[in-house]
Amino acid sequence: MKVKGDLDLDMISLFPGDTWKNRPGGLRADLVQLLADLKPGFIRFPGGCIVEGRELETRYQWKKTIGNIDDRKLIINRWNTEFKRRDTPDYFQSFGMGFFEYFQLAEDLGAEPLPILSCGMACQFNTVELVPLDQLDPYIQDAIDLIEFANGPADSKWGKIRTQMGHPAPFNLKMIGVGNEQWGPQYIERYTVFAKAITEKYPLVKIVSSAGPAPNGKNFEYASAELKKLNAQIVDEHYYAKPEWFLENATRYDNYDRNSYKVFAGEYAAHGAKTGNPVSHNHWECALSEAAFMTGLERNAAVVQLCSYAPLFAHVDGWQWTPDLIWFDNLQSFGTVNYYVQKLFSNNKGTEVLPMLMDTKPLTGQEGLYGSATWDQNSHEIILKLVNSKSEPQPAKVVLEGTKKLVKIAIMITLQSDSLSTFNSLEHPRLLVPVENEVVLKGKTVNQVLAAYSFTIIKIKQE
Repeated sequence: MKVKGDLDLDMISLFPGDTWKNRPGGLRADLVQLLADLKPGFIRFPGGCIVEGRELETRYQWKKTIGNIDDRKLIINRWNTEFKRRDTPDYFQSFGMGFFEYFQLAEDLGAEPLPILSCGMACQFNTVELVPLDQLDPYIQDAIDLIEFANGPADSKWGKIRTQMGHPAPFNLKMIGVGNEQWGPQYIERYTVFAKAITEKYPLVKIVSSAGPAPNGKNFEYASAELKKLNAQIVDEHYYAKPEWFLENATRYDNYDRNSYKVFAGEYAAHGAKTGNPVSHNHWECALSEAAFMTGLERNAAVVQLCSYAPLFAHVDGWQWTPDLIWFDNLQSFGTVNYYVQKLFSNNKGTEVLPMLMDTKPLTGQEGLYGSATWDQNSHEIILKLVNSKSEPQPAKVVLEGTKKLVKIAIMITLQSDSLSTFNSLEHPRLLVPVENEVVLKGKTVNQVLAAYSFTIIKIKQE
């Protein structure tokens, strides 16, 4: 029997049949595969300013993102009033991917989870709404409860909820972030209260704090000094700047105090000249300058213990910020040239830093050359990373001192373009990708001409 009537639909969520690890209602396999291919050591979630909210009411609250998906209460997205590149009039968070799915994804990828939580401060670029210090308890309790949700036994309050969602074993959370890009005395006051409460309850969980939205200036200097006094463990530094800044700051961490806090380079990207095509903002000039800068991060791994490009994903028809590491539409996805720089570093880390010197000094831009070197205990390889930022080829002679007998044939991986404006796109997703070749060693010397505008990795095995 046919009956006329109205139908109210509250929650509609369409998923492809091909999801990551075939999880029902899971994530797009192609997007997660691009992420998996990076071999990430950690995943920061839910990101940056979304944590704070434009005002406190719209901050990210992890407890509202777990349980049955159709019971999760959506809220307006923090970017709704600042996000004009979309087809729909409003932009909401459905929490289809919440904290359980996040922890599960990190586990699937073999990455450490790094959740970032509100510290009772709304975005300081907007409302600057603050929770009074004597009313912070619910916010602190959220942090304590999240650690129990991740790590607690199956019979604990929040461990039981995790178990009911299908994961009785702990997620083994080791780090948690307090606030995102906050600054000033108000943040230091709130961080102090959070750190005390978390450390008393969970002394083995490391706390990530914020040094503000910029890599220098009075706010950064104030936060750095105060956090050092407070014996902060890991401090999150952000830098979005022109490519020239990244080239000039390859030595940024050379003189950091080795006995103070460790650094998390939590958000960074080179921002070059803008064009009408947002995807083109991820061009080779930006990626090459990031590669040069990252040799400085690797050389100072004793200080910089985590780093992550940001933002991670962007839809070609709905984006708020450029550049971004991975672009996609409803059917396709691709890695930018910046993505391949990140992938080459992440897939070729090594286990120990080796000195790479030119005239007794680290290679930090002399004649436009930047470099770092590592030893990988697992593969028994010396891994050289070399950046030529100049427009002409340059000879590089690397003498490997103090090494045992080496295999004569080495692997060379090169990412190179003669044009700094080259970029990948949906139409040409592999216009610029790494190319692998073999090179012959002469004794313990690598003689190689570095192509113009190139990032080169040379992997040399020990016999």
